[in-house]
Amino acid sequence: MKFNLPNLLTVIRIFMAPVFLVFLMAEMLPHNFLWSFIIFSVASITDFVDGKLARKNNQVTNLGKLLDPLADKMLTTAALLGFMKFGLCNIWVLMIVLTREFTVTGIRMIATVQNVVIPANIWGKIKTATQMTFSIVIMLIAELIADFHFMPYQYFITASNIAMWIIAAFTFISGAIYVVQAVKVIDFSK
Repeated sequence: MKFNLPNLLTVIRIFMAPVFLVFLMAEMLPHNFLWSFIIFSVASITDFVDGKLARKNNQVTNLGKLLDPLADKMLTTAALLGFMKFGLCNIWVLMIVLTREFTVTGIRMIATVQNVVIPANIWGKIKTATQMTFSIVIMLIAELIADFHFMPYQYFITASNIAMWIIAAFTFISGAIYVVQAVKVIDFSK
């Protein structure tokens, strides 16, 4: 199988997701949050770069359309799972995120069978950008707390959980808008 550069970057992001989670969970590793921050940041940058390259070089492929959202979901879900371990994410936030992702993926599969295209909307991009940005900030602050006792950890847990609920809100909104768009163009009776 031959990959173009945008698809190769997407595949690299897929493989970076579990590597990121290993580093995040490795509490015995000095500066595990810093290493996680670096890996996650690089993976997030590949999300921006692969899309730009694909559009610029006319290399948008069906494989890329399938793998890119999968890679995003793997990376952001890995972050939320890791954050749960440290008390930085509520389980209900993860449930909202996963429910949205499974729902949208299911609708995409139905749309594909019916040869219907439901274009990505700005809310999905905002959702992903918010997930990635907040995750990066949380890891950076966690590293600062570990090294410099930047703030009391309990305040950090509260701030992180507020950020996670903001993510959940954007996730819910983007999913609801996607479902509304789908209902208008998909025949669910088939």
